[in-house]
Amino acid sequence: GYRVSLQGNLFGRNHTYVTLPEYSPRKHIKLDPPLNIQSNATASKCQIWWSMWNVPWYLAEILQYQLQYKEYSMSWEVALNKTLPSSLPQVEIEATELRSGTAYAARVRCKVSENENSYHSQWSEWSQTTVFQKADVPKVSEKILNTKTMQFLLIPLSFGTLLYLFWNCKLSQKASPALTFPRQLLSFSHSIVCTMGILR
Repeated sequence: GYRVSLQGNLFGRNHTYVTLPEYSPRKHIKLDPPLNIQSNATASKCQIWWSMWNVPWYLAEILQYQLQYKEYSMSWEVALNKTLPSSLPQVEIEATELRSGTAYAARVRCKVSENENSYHSQWSEWSQTTVFQKADVPKVSEKILNTKTMQFLLIPLSFGTLLYLFWNCKLSQKASPALTFPRQLLSFSHSIVCTMGILR
């Protein structure tokens, strides 16, 4: 620990004022802001990472970070804040928290974790910003979508028609000796196969 005093001259006389009788530097730390903040946004998430400079290893392991991000055109006063649970210099933002087609800006700051008793610090200044934008989700071709929809509709429709022809022919066999069902069924099945081939 240290003893901090202030000396001054008042009315031609030197005076010494004790301001902090017991000063511990490890309890009054202010770190430099994080550097080289970068980002990579996809359709599912945005990854943000940064680096620290001139931080001893025993402090790097007990740091906590706070992320702040906003829409690029908005003020930082309305930005969202996230205090990260890990001391790793990285974070992910889920795509559900971002709007498609909107640019965002993010920055980060650091301090010693509040759960640490041996050291204490205040928040550093904010880092430089990184700008990112959520990637658009690729759209399925409308033609492919319509084709698959027709295929799904055709299957139950075909099955229902086959049942109708089966029962209709079964009832008509009592009135006619000729067995017409196989010929009708073969013709209808051929038309179904041709239709599905066209859809593909």
